[in-house]
Amino acid sequence: MADKRDYYEILELGKNASEDEIKKAYRKLARQYHPDVNKAADAETKFKEVKEAYDVLSDSGKRATYDQYGHVDPNQGFGGGGAGDFSGGFGDIFDMFFGGGGGRRDPNAPQRGNDLQYTMTIEFKEAIFGKETEITIPRTESCDTCHGSGAKPGTKPETCSVCKGSGQQEVVQNTPFGRMVNRRACTNCSGSGRIIKDKCGTCHGAGKVKRQRKINVRIPAGVDEGAQIRLSGEGEAGQRGGPAGDLYIVIRVKSHEFFEREGDDIYCEVPLTFAQAALGDEIEIPTLTEKVKLKIPAGTQTGTYFRLKGKGVPRLRGYGQGDQHVKVTVVTPTNLTEDQKELLRQFAGVAGESTSEHHESIFEKMKRAFRGD
Repeated sequence: MADKRDYYEILELGKNASEDEIKKAYRKLARQYHPDVNKAADAETKFKEVKEAYDVLSDSGKRATYDQYGHVDPNQGFGGGGAGDFSGGFGDIFDMFFGGGGGRRDPNAPQRGNDLQYTMTIEFKEAIFGKETEITIPRTESCDTCHGSGAKPGTKPETCSVCKGSGQQEVVQNTPFGRMVNRRACTNCSGSGRIIKDKCGTCHGAGKVKRQRKINVRIPAGVDEGAQIRLSGEGEAGQRGGPAGDLYIVIRVKSHEFFEREGDDIYCEVPLTFAQAALGDEIEIPTLTEKVKLKIPAGTQTGTYFRLKGKGVPRLRGYGQGDQHVKVTVVTPTNLTEDQKELLRQFAGVAGESTSEHHESIFEKMKRAFRGD
């Protein structure tokens, strides 16, 4: 007994620790040293130490006795780790901490099928206006021959004689800490709780078959890159009468050579000649559905944005549409004739700019501005 570690030290607590602190410390250390998680050589020993310390300190009566006498219990009520049963073993405690809730799953209970994901690439305008299409997906479905039982028609699965349908076996081990009862998947039925003697010739006992299934899909107007469409019940088949999973369609949208999209708004860039920008004009602008007239005021600068209200993307969750934003860029003329050059020289002269060969031309200045220099 003299070599046994202090229970408070094992749980890394002070002697005035509250019940809540004891429980939190136990849960933390039990996770840390659980043999199913920690593969260190001493993990099992430390886990048992933590369990023993918690059993004592979580019981107010045992804790009071331990605080008074330490490991030398005059009533021999605890601390010996002798002939007591560690019923349930690591498996039940692991379930309690990691989602099992302390109970065991019924291997014959209905089980929901897995969800599936399908990536669909669509054109830019198909995302804007929506579409209906048909896709083909591979998925597992319930076998039509045996209706999912896995057994040959006219027969049915039998309850496993080893685990009696529980899907688990109990293995008893005598250890220095007492008799431990561990539960594991039944080796006779692989944890299913059932034995199929006469297997279905179509699915070979699986109860499910792989098929290529065609499914109609409606893409709503206004979907964007990365959007997901959920089709309930179009995933993998369930087991033992459980519902099918869902199918999630992930949308990928191709880029467009002229339009760009930001949310519900559309952006495009339109070139203007020097004359149009300087004198003003009325030009045609392509939108998602038609061509519209856009008035360019005299003196418009390159990089100016104009808004076409309601010419954007239909709002996926709401009413109306976004806007279209038109950016105008003044294009520097090239391959000028001598007459055109002379007119520009005259314009530069009137504007007070030099046209000397040793000075930069207005076109060079504009080019540099376009480059962002």
